[in-house]
Amino acid sequence: MTALQFESSRSVAFVSGTRPTSRLRLTRRGRLVLGALAALPLIAALVAFATLGTPRAEASATTGQTTSFSYVTVAAGQDLWGVAQSLAPTADIRDVVADIVSLNQLSSSSVQPGQRLAIPVAYAH
Repeated sequence: MTALQFESSRSVAFVSGTRPTSRLRLTRRGRLVLGALAALPLIAALVAFATLGTPRAEASATTGQTTSFSYVTVAAGQDLWGVAQSLAPTADIRDVVADIVSLNQLSSSSVQPGQRLAIPVAYAH
């Protein structure tokens, strides 16, 4: 077979419409990746809306209120109940302890010697 014959048979096959067609086939992983890529703009829009659309609490300097606290240092052998009793002997000790725990963000009512505790303004001398 000569080169001329080969070319002519090839061109005939092309002209007759028997050209091989390629079809895109996606695997399961390919479909998942394509779906994830298509969903990215939607997810980004939702995140932007959630972060920009929510109102935020902002501190305002226009109130002019400043809070100052008195501090007490826990002595050796002293517990929070003793500190509360010495601060407000006429008040309900449970309320005083609860206020001190809340103000200092303590996980329990146990304290260590040398620990500084902020005292609520209501109980400061």
